Amino acid sequence: MHIPENYLSPSTCAVTTVAMIPVWATAVRKVRQSVPQEKMPLLGVAAAFCFLSMMFNIPLPGGTTGHAVCGTLIAILFGPWAAVLAVSIALAIQAVFFGDGGILAFGANCLNMAFVLPFVGYAVYSWLKERLKGDNGQLIAAGIGSYVGLNAAALCAALEFGIQPLLFTDAAGNALYCPYPLSVAIPAMMLGHLTVAGLAEAGFTVGILAFLRNTMPSFGIEELSSGDNKTAPVIGLVCALIAATPLGLLATGDAWGEWGLEDLAELVGYEPAGMANGWEWSSFMPDYSIGALPEWIGYILSAIIGAALLILIFRLLANTSKKTVDFG
Repeated sequence: MHIPENYLSPSTCAVTTVAMIPVWATAVRKVRQSVPQEKMPLLGVAAAFCFLSMMFNIPLPGGTTGHAVCGTLIAILFGPWAAVLAVSIALAIQAVFFGDGGILAFGANCLNMAFVLPFVGYAVYSWLKERLKGDNGQLIAAGIGSYVGLNAAALCAALEFGIQPLLFTDAAGNALYCPYPLSVAIPAMMLGHLTVAGLAEAGFTVGILAFLRNTMPSFGIEELSSGDNKTAPVIGLVCALIAATPLGLLATGDAWGEWGLEDLAELVGYEPAGMANGWEWSSFMPDYSIGALPEWIGYILSAIIGAALLILIFRLLANTSKKTVDFG
């Protein structure tokens, strides 16, 4: 679901980025008001769950791949505005360090995955939670909410892809950017997310939420249940996810709408001029690879770097507080 560089026109990227500026500003203000400073390091751990879940590529119908995001999970734990901030920072690290998602398309990716996804998912979760009784009512609500939230984000990405050939063409009528119209982009994106990726999102969300409820129920800003509140199992879960990230390499093929220019030209018969002449960012570790190291080692090291950066960033945000959570 990460929109790469040059699939969207510069004007589309500018509009989505401008639209996100007040959202980011509000998110910062809301997080300062609602998330206690001692909980900020835990928000960093939740952001690490998001980063790591996006590394687990899974095969989708049509030969493409997809992944979970865990945006609704963060919204359930810390509120949707905290999810905006956490997922945005995770996406920024992916784009800058690993080339996963375009720099110019950063605003669009955040609009879809850091704003639409957690707010839609959290709204569905909140509505269902009030109506589903029993010990598992919260988990069922979380699963359904996360499924709906991910598909809402996928639909937004499909719309952004699909309007490109309607708005931006050359003199010959060829698309300058993404060449797939709405009639192709929407079914292609939604098929994989409605059938597989949405279920993966629900699985990650319910699994992690159930784990936290049993091991550290005070993880978020609201109590999940009664428990021992042990930190070590949570850090153990992060480490286990890091060790398992090479499983994401087993899924072959690219995500829909994330093909390289040469591959796209083979699919549509021409190179969109705007994409061919677009701007490219040279990431430090493209595609989560590090030099000549084996792919699986590069994947694990990338997971460690990404998770560590997120936890560090949110620890730094908590420095103004006298009381912080001890992860030692």
